[in-house]
Amino acid sequence: MRSAIEAVAGRDVSRETFDLLGRYVTLLTQENERQNLVARSTIDDIWQRHIADSAQLVRFAQRPDSSWLDIGSGAGLPGLVIAILTEAPMTLVEPRRLRAEFLARAVQELRLSGRVAVHAAKVERIAGKFDVITARAVASVESLLSISHHLSTDKTLWLFPKGKSAQSELDEARAKWQGDFRLETSLTSDEAAILVASGVRRKGRG
Repeated sequence: MRSAIEAVAGRDVSRETFDLLGRYVTLLTQENERQNLVARSTIDDIWQRHIADSAQLVRFAQRPDSSWLDIGSGAGLPGLVIAILTEAPMTLVEPRRLRAEFLARAVQELRLSGRVAVHAAKVERIAGKFDVITARAVASVESLLSISHHLSTDKTLWLFPKGKSAQSELDEARAKWQGDFRLETSLTSDEAAILVASGVRRKGRG
């Protein structure tokens, strides 16, 4: 599995880093018995369905120190996986209290506190600017752009893993937003894609 993670992330993964991913998987699996972080039907295939699927976003980052924002991080997907695989600063935003508490515990136990921040709030209440904004299984692309555009610059990269709805969500977003939008093939599922966007601004505004 270590080689599979390297393949989708597009980088080498040290034994120490892979072990840290394993510790995160253990934490996630244990917490899933207390609250529904991921579908129970996906637990047996957690490395492919969740870890590798999140890890593939790493290959799109323009710089190793890019600042990331993960909207509705929930179980820490994809944010914690990306934080483990990179040295990048990561902000996890999760409005549900129990999930935010799990994220805070995980960050502490994985010793990521120095560069991973957890905010128990809606993304509309967050301030700052980020190089990369992502979200997995949270809302439509158009909705995600609407609630978090204040956190972007004209150079921000947007990465949204999507399933069969990828093309329709792209069309919906293009109706209200302008910028460079494209779909990249998912490396973990033939039925999924990653919506990649940059230079995004709402139509009709300067």
